[in-house]
Amino acid sequence: MGRNMPYTPDVFDSYDQATSLWLANGLPAEMLSHLKLSGCPHTAINSSFKLGSAAQTSIGLSGLAAAYILSLRSGNKQGVNVDARHAILDISSESWYTVDGKTPIASVWDHLAGIYRTKDDSFVRLHTNFPHHREGILDILQCEASREAVQAALLQWNAEDFEDEAAKHEMCVSAYRSFEEWDKHPQAAALKGTPPIQLVKIGDAPRREIDGSPRFPLEGIRVLDLCRVLSGPVCGRTLAAYGADVLLITSPKLPDLPFLDIDTSRGKRTTQLDLTEATDHDRLKELVKEADVFLQAYRPGGLKEKGFGPQELAKLRPGIVCANLTAYGWEGPWKDKRGFDSLVQTATGFNWAEAEALAKFNEQPVIGRPEPKAFPLQALDHVGGYFLAFGIQAAVAKTVVEGGSWEVRVSLAAVAQWVRSLGQLPPKIAFGDGKPLPKRMVPQDPEITAFSVTLHEATGDKRDVEGPLRMMTAMHHAVHLSDTPVKEVEAPMGLNRHEPVWLPIM
Repeated sequence: MGRNMPYTPDVFDSYDQATSLWLANGLPAEMLSHLKLSGCPHTAINSSFKLGSAAQTSIGLSGLAAAYILSLRSGNKQGVNVDARHAILDISSESWYTVDGKTPIASVWDHLAGIYRTKDDSFVRLHTNFPHHREGILDILQCEASREAVQAALLQWNAEDFEDEAAKHEMCVSAYRSFEEWDKHPQAAALKGTPPIQLVKIGDAPRREIDGSPRFPLEGIRVLDLCRVLSGPVCGRTLAAYGADVLLITSPKLPDLPFLDIDTSRGKRTTQLDLTEATDHDRLKELVKEADVFLQAYRPGGLKEKGFGPQELAKLRPGIVCANLTAYGWEGPWKDKRGFDSLVQTATGFNWAEAEALAKFNEQPVIGRPEPKAFPLQALDHVGGYFLAFGIQAAVAKTVVEGGSWEVRVSLAAVAQWVRSLGQLPPKIAFGDGKPLPKRMVPQDPEITAFSVTLHEATGDKRDVEGPLRMMTAMHHAVHLSDTPVKEVEAPMGLNRHEPVWLPIM
């Protein structure tokens, strides 16, 4: 691997993980010499878990896969470099953007979201960022929409009982567990041995013809992005940065999250289709027939019910790569359970282990259940998004080398299992030497400014932008490609700026 520069010992964790995952997915070992990782991942963030290594590994693999596709097209093998601290700032990108010099929102969290104590002296975490999730929780608890009222109501419930009741109503709640408690859960057993990225061949197709000298590795690759929130959208944004034509499709009937969408839609084109309407459903089918990648992160089975499951997609478009993201995987009692990064952290033991590590650093005793401590950023979402981008590009490469239609599978719980497998850092390194995130402020912290890029608002082909075009600063993609720099020029800053059509391939 590219070790022709001075390295800290901890960066070899990232190298070892990148090597293992690259080879496990059947990719050529000779490409690994083009990956260069720099910085100090173990102290890139103040956490007892190796989030710096997780960020650097996943981002590095996504960039190396782009470089590999370029080599298949043109023979050019370019260098790929990822700095550990830049990687950490990248996987917290929603905290750092500005629009016309202003930070649009103080918090990404709904006022009811978060941790609450329960009757059995434990805790639950609620995710209420979508209005229907908030209302569903309040309907179960039969209380008003204040944290005080929710807390009082939850003191009448045991943690796992409320988790189960919320799941019956398709709401988003996690009971608080230790690693030991999670390991006894049947879902943990179902996940055992599952890698963070799975590539599955789902059909036969001729080898893809992909050559020439493109300006960007994924130029001419068409991606349908049907994702919301963070992990899936980060994946689509990454593919756009490597030159793909990414068409983000959302529903006009579903709630959006504009404070996240504006960051994660950078580089994409955006349109809206209502798949309950025959005309829009047929329009998506026509788009699929000319797509190379179909990326989705809706509830398990949601799009399959509408005729857009992996097998159906492979019949519509032989040679397609179908990428799917779930919270808890494809097997086990929770395979259909809704979930988000913060909930997976709480359910699988990370909040407990992080709290214990911090208590040890502060020389405080841990008696009973420590108050949960979350990661300082949404690491599972972002790392999962980069693993999705890596897996998609690995599958695209397989369509070139051997043909076929492919499914890429990533779950937040399998990503969490992989992060746990990296081990924990000594509390002194984690919280003594680990660097906290900068404060979110305007004007921005100099560290953020140094890693930021300026983008202009895209008018889109609907030409419905009123007034002067806005300017946006955002976190620069952490991958540095030596010959084909990433594509970061414009942002749609809206979810319906474009017609549901493909750009012509030049």
